[in-house]
Amino acid sequence: GINAEYGDSTQVDVYKGVAQSAIEEVLQGYNCTVFAYGQTGTGKTYTMEGDRSVGSNIPWERDPKIGLIPRCMSHMFDRLNSQASDFSVRVSMLELYNEELFDLLSTSDNSTTKLRLFEDSTRKVTGSRGIGSVVIQGLEEVQVMNKDEVYQVMERAMQKRRTAETLLNKQSSRSHVVFTVTVHIKSVSQDDIGECEEEVFKMGKFNLVDLAGSENIGRSGAQNTRAREAGNINQSLLTLGRVITALVDRAPHVPYRESKLTRLLQDSLGGRTQTSIIATVSPAACNLEETLSTLDY
Repeated sequence: GINAEYGDSTQVDVYKGVAQSAIEEVLQGYNCTVFAYGQTGTGKTYTMEGDRSVGSNIPWERDPKIGLIPRCMSHMFDRLNSQASDFSVRVSMLELYNEELFDLLSTSDNSTTKLRLFEDSTRKVTGSRGIGSVVIQGLEEVQVMNKDEVYQVMERAMQKRRTAETLLNKQSSRSHVVFTVTVHIKSVSQDDIGECEEEVFKMGKFNLVDLAGSENIGRSGAQNTRAREAGNINQSLLTLGRVITALVDRAPHVPYRESKLTRLLQDSLGGRTQTSIIATVSPAACNLEETLSTLDY
């Protein structure tokens, strides 16, 4: 069912309703994921990344237009800096286009280098019935020390994405973008009389996923190459839906391996995890079919 509806709402409202509680879970060592799903042009990227107010001199973290990713990172650093714990924060940002992976944070000048995905059987996913953890060979994980560095990293990724779009002759609506933050925290637990007992290590992961446009091939006007794009998008979105359904129903088999999107997110979809989906819809009557399809999903 639908937990909340955001019509005449602000970016802050969506953040507080969907993602704020997930930050606390991540800092406790859980893996959390937030997806933005819907038809192209309904606000998925704006919800996730946001925008900057034109002509405004206010700092980015106080800009009412910024999206979930910068808000989550700002909140996370505020919480981490308020604790007497050692921590490290690493972020990655990748694009999945036509079932191929591209690193948006790579320092390489080549914006179209493809990444390889393979399973590390030595690292098992908690609660996933023996499935190994997925490793993305060559993926750049950037250590960030504060919230300003996060914003700089995001701007770099967006610039690289624009460059890759030109080289590959593609549009942003035709690809999935996955922003992942991994947090390691070391703290010292104390007993009842305040004596130090032992060091406690926690690792949490937060994925914020801007999914490709969900419109069907006929409505998207796709032909030839574009039709192949749409087919791959439909495959990954259908597989994501089937994986979530299988997990909810506690099915004996979860089809993670049927798309790269679900493979790379498999350690954040089952077990000690929290998952939310933001469905973005159009108010236009001509998009009623797509709106109903989004809500059905």
